[in-house]
Amino acid sequence: MRLDGKTAIVTGGGSGFGAGIARKFAAEGARVMVADINGDAARSIAAEIGGVAQRCDVSSGESVDAMAAAALAAWGQVDILVNNAGITHLPAPMEEVTEADFDRVMAVNMKSVYLTARAFVPGMKEVGKGAILNVASTAGVSPRPRLNWYNASKGWLITATKAMAVELAPSGVRVNAINPVAGETPLLKSFMGEDTPEIRAKFLATIPLGRFSTPEDMGNAACFLCSDEASMITGVAMEVDGGRCI
Repeated sequence: MRLDGKTAIVTGGGSGFGAGIARKFAAEGARVMVADINGDAARSIAAEIGGVAQRCDVSSGESVDAMAAAALAAWGQVDILVNNAGITHLPAPMEEVTEADFDRVMAVNMKSVYLTARAFVPGMKEVGKGAILNVASTAGVSPRPRLNWYNASKGWLITATKAMAVELAPSGVRVNAINPVAGETPLLKSFMGEDTPEIRAKFLATIPLGRFSTPEDMGNAACFLCSDEASMITGVAMEVDGGRCI
């Protein structure tokens, strides 16, 4: 029960890594808000873990503010914020990615972190504590060809994590990131372009431990970084990647 008595919001919590993080947090005693642009998915995971569901488009300031208002109405305080919601464009030469796809990746992967900071950091500063976790990617450390603008958004997120950490440390707020390698999530096919045994084998060959990241892997790492056990850890981007970035 490492998160006993804590309140936590997990964006993109209706599936994939976000669902794994939400499940782990609930199992460790946290009260969890599962936020997702897919309201049905959010409600399904929330019902499973005894949490609260909230439909949220993290690229919209109005939607993020509504999520914050719902959380404060339910709990009065948010202890943990996990910025997990993310999107990618399909593999393509950098100059062929459409402007609409570029704008969507930047809005969901980058602007959302500004919007949630605007909504939740003041409350964390007021009470002098809090933990923010950004789900970045190995793509921000070791970019893959043909995912250029996705890579760039995750590199930005790693830098943003460090910048947030150094600014918020005097206020007692910790900010960290995790860098998963691709996993069995709804985005896997998008990363690979197509899902075939041959492409999977080629992808897995780049991961020394020989398997994809799982939602459980992300939940375990996220739980540690957001718990009081990690009270001296801030500004790190932990690679949970089976050795891919070595």
